[in-house]
Amino acid sequence: MTRYLISFDDGTMDFPEEDLPAVGEAAHGVVRAAQDAGVWIFGGGLQSQRARIVAVDGTITEGPFPESKAVIGGFAIVDVPSPEVALEWATRFAVACRCTQEVREIMFDPHV
Repeated sequence: MTRYLISFDDGTMDFPEEDLPAVGEAAHGVVRAAQDAGVWIFGGGLQSQRARIVAVDGTITEGPFPESKAVIGGFAIVDVPSPEVALEWATRFAVACRCTQEVREIMFDPHV
């Protein structure tokens, strides 16, 4: 099996604020389905614009910077047998969260 990162851009959730509880419940329903299917690894939503950037010299700055094009708003990591199955889960999240999802394969690291 292969692990995939399913994520969405923070700016793509453009539904009315009063819909947030329904969207949250729908997203949690997909998470429960992924758990029941045995493919769920980990995931969650991220605080909007609360990142800190650590440079290679150890300097810490508040970010992301305004020039950032996209900021991850939430993610899921699933362990599935094929890219097609990862896309099926991403579709379920897209419907539940009412926003597009990006799917990327996580590189296998034999040392972990």
